[in-house]
Formats: sequence, C-alpha cells, structure tokens
Amino acid sequence: MSSNLHPMLNVAIKAARAAGAIINRAALDVEAVRISQKQVNDFVTEVDHASENAIIETLLTAYPDHAIWAEESGQQHGRQGSDFTWIIDPLDGTTNFIHGFPVYCVSIALRVKDRIEQAVIYDPTRNDLFTATRGRGAYLNERRIRVSKRTELSRCLVATGFPFRPGDNFNLYLRMMAEVMQRTAGLRRPGAAALDLAYVAAGFTDGFFETGLSPWDVAAGSLLVTEAGGLIGNFTGESNFMEQRECLAGNPRVYGQLVALLGKYSKFASAGEKASVRQAPELVPPQTTPTTHLSEQPDDKSE
Repeated sequence: MSSNLHPMLNVAIKAARAAGAIINRAALDVEAVRISQKQVNDFVTEVDHASENAIIETLLTAYPDHAIWAEESGQQHGRQGSDFTWIIDPLDGTTNFIHGFPVYCVSIALRVKDRIEQAVIYDPTRNDLFTATRGRGAYLNERRIRVSKRTELSRCLVATGFPFRPGDNFNLYLRMMAEVMQRTAGLRRPGAAALDLAYVAAGFTDGFFETGLSPWDVAAGSLLVTEAGGLIGNFTGESNFMEQRECLAGNPRVYGQLVALLGKYSKFASAGEKASVRQAPELVPPQTTPTTHLSEQPDDKSE
C-alpha cells in the first residue's frame, strides 16, 4: 500500500489482496473446492464466499458505516442507505477458476452517491493490481495506464462475453459477433468481464462489449476505463449503463465505431433500428478465392 493513494483505495487494495490470497491457495487444489450451481451454467464456490467474507470484513473494519453490495450476499452487510457503497465481485470468472483456467479476478468499487470514486481489480494469478481514483488516473502495479491509440477498427482486438444463461438471445449475439468479427483483427472471450475492462484501460485490447452483466461486473472496470482516457456506456452510447445489463467500452475512436455497429442491437434502440435487425439477411463473411498449392491434390478426399 502507498501513502500517496487515497485512504479508501488503500483499504480496497488490502481487501482485494486478502481475497486473492484465499483464491490462490484454493487454486493449488481446485478439484477439492466445493461447487454449487445458482442456475444453469452459473456456478458459485466456497472460494467465492470465503473471498467475499474477507473483503467485507476488511472494508467494514475500516468503514463500519458504509454499505455493501456484493455478488453473493447482496445487500445484507453494512449500513444500507449510506452515501458510500462498496460494490464487490469476490471472484469474477468462477467458471474459469473451477476449470483451472487462469483468467479470473477480484473486483471492488466504491460508489459515493451515484458516482464510482475508487476502483480495484486484482488478478491473483499474475499479481496484477489495477487501481483508479476519480480524477487521479488509472494504474497497473503503480504504472500509469492509458487506453490504446488505435483508430482503425480493422487493426483492433476486441473482447466480449458469450451468453450462457437460460433465456439469453443466442441468435442476436451471433449477429453482433458477426458484425464485429468481420471488421476487426480479432475477437476474444477471456471469461471475466471485470478483467476485460481492465485490459481495455491498459490498452491490451481496444474495445469490449457484453450483455447480461451486473453492476459488480462493471463498476470497478468502468472507472478504470474512464480514468485511462476511454469511454464506457450501453450499446447506444449512453453513459448511464451500470444497471442496464449491456456494456460497451473502448478508446474514444473505437467506442464510436462500436456504437455505430452495435447500437441497433440495444434494447434501447429505436423501433426502426430493431426492425432492421430482424429483417436483415444473415451475415456471411467475405469469400476469398482459395489458393491451390502444387502439393495439394484436389481429388484426394482422405483425411
């Protein structure tokens, strides 16, 4: 912890590292971790609960009058109604964690009235600590970070998250992915939305979009992105997105281009835009003429 940081950010860092230590210990023998299922493809482990408890204890020891809004325990802890609310995801990327896939993180944000003022995203597998205080910039391991400078979508790497819950509109998401995949250098699905937003802030990716996200998935990442010079909102470009369950982020030029592509898929799109999506023909990637090499035998059907 640093004396130069805001005191509340220092406490959040302490809480995130305590949770990260619990997660790293459990990762040594992930097959021994007890797992339960909240709904189809939506898992929670004893590690989620233990790391959340560690975070809450650390925060409320320092600030007993603050409110807590956490993924697993909801709003049971702290003084609800306070102007200060800690928004917590104790283990974003639980499905990755239980498979031993090392892409997951701890996400902690402090909302003061209606604005996110402090943010910590901690990747315990890499010991990467992303932090931001409103008006003071965004940092990765005490190094200032900025969003990427790419302006051409065709050169950009964009992250997303696939729908996985019952009732999700898979066909709509496939159309969105087709729009983006054809126009970018690559589309990635790491599986932890908070870390995806941190990577946009650091310039590792140029943009991000996903639907179905909850406030604890995006609260900390939203401040990181804006403090790193990026933009974040819903698919139509409106900044009041936190509880709208659709999120789009990127550097300013990429953000504008993604809004132009994805705005018609927003639940806030106009009736005419939604109709155009329903009536549009299936998107087919541009066809290229295959190159036949001398070594290839076109009539050879063996595998």
